[in-house]
Amino acid sequence: MNKRYYPVVALLTLALAVTACVLPGGGAPAPAEDQVATIVASTVQALTPAPGTESTSTPEPEAPTLLPHSLYFLGNDATGLMQVFRIGKDGGTQVQVTSEPVNVGDYAVSPIDGSVVYVVNNQLLWVAEDGSGRKLLVDGGAVDENNPFLSNITNPVVSPDGRVIAYGHKGLNFYALETGVSNRVLDNQFDDLGSGMFIPKELYLPEKYSPDGKKLLLTLAYYEGASAAVYYPDSKALVRLTGGQDALICCGEEEWTADGSAFYMANPSMGMFSSGMWRVDSSTGAVTTLLPGDAGGGMYNLPDEPFLAPDGQLYYFHAKVAAPEGFSNRNPLQLVRSAPDGVTDRTILLPDTFEAMNEALWAPDGSFVIVAFAPTLEVYFGGQAEVVYTDGSPGVVLTSFAQDMKWGP
Repeated sequence: MNKRYYPVVALLTLALAVTACVLPGGGAPAPAEDQVATIVASTVQALTPAPGTESTSTPEPEAPTLLPHSLYFLGNDATGLMQVFRIGKDGGTQVQVTSEPVNVGDYAVSPIDGSVVYVVNNQLLWVAEDGSGRKLLVDGGAVDENNPFLSNITNPVVSPDGRVIAYGHKGLNFYALETGVSNRVLDNQFDDLGSGMFIPKELYLPEKYSPDGKKLLLTLAYYEGASAAVYYPDSKALVRLTGGQDALICCGEEEWTADGSAFYMANPSMGMFSSGMWRVDSSTGAVTTLLPGDAGGGMYNLPDEPFLAPDGQLYYFHAKVAAPEGFSNRNPLQLVRSAPDGVTDRTILLPDTFEAMNEALWAPDGSFVIVAFAPTLEVYFGGQAEVVYTDGSPGVVLTSFAQDMKWGP
């Protein structure tokens, strides 16, 4: 039914109901045709503007949207300092959110109102979506240059409901925006070498909340290497990973499934850690290897940026290469799609090869991915941000440089 007829039908239904209520007896007889005609005529007359009162204004067309959400990223301001920027849903409107006299470090975006929390001078700060209302949330104090990990503030992450900020400072902390109270739930562990020197034994760095906000993905940082774990804020339980020997699962590169039951991780490089792709059960920490680094026959799998889309398919970048010496890095990859196991029905989606890809941000529906292409292979952070459609539609360049891309509301 056409929606423009809904008011007429609603009023007609109401009028008939009132007529039925005033009739005696247990049931209402069908109204005569002239009664129905009278009701309809009066209803239409009531909804018809009086002569001379018709609106002559034309409804403004909605602005075209390229992106499902606003896009936030770190970029250089006019003075060359790193600041937080935002691109609107139209894909063209770009706004500078922060205006600090020094480079902005880690940052996070509220999925509710688009406000930003970020780190500058070892302080955790907050600004509204338009950059107004700047205020200090947490002051981390002076940083020991010889042991910066002792007191530096890092890795702010905003909960899906926008009420809590998880961040690293001497451990894992939760800051309640409503009360301004911060609580530390895990203390970082160090080894004291004496003479004022320390080395990390285990540091707890928040990375990503699960979509329902009930779990928080952490990086466990060590003096050499790192791993991941899942923290449950309600029960304060820490679930560590089990299995997946030589797997590189850490550092915020993981991608949650929509229901939060698992997350995916891939590594396209070979060296200290093995390349490969893994799926981790968030309730047990059990690691399942989907693509081993060694593909057999002297060939190696190089997967990257996996994303399980709502259509139940796994999208990721992939290449299979020969690496006689067991080392491989910055290889051209292709965009593929497969079943959730990463192998079944794997299909190359585009003929393009992706070189110097530093990061990627998937659209929630899997219809496209925003890729940051480095200008040269020697640049390992950020690059030109381009929308790449999985159906082969022409891509769209969003900005000449973006780093640490995140979705806003």
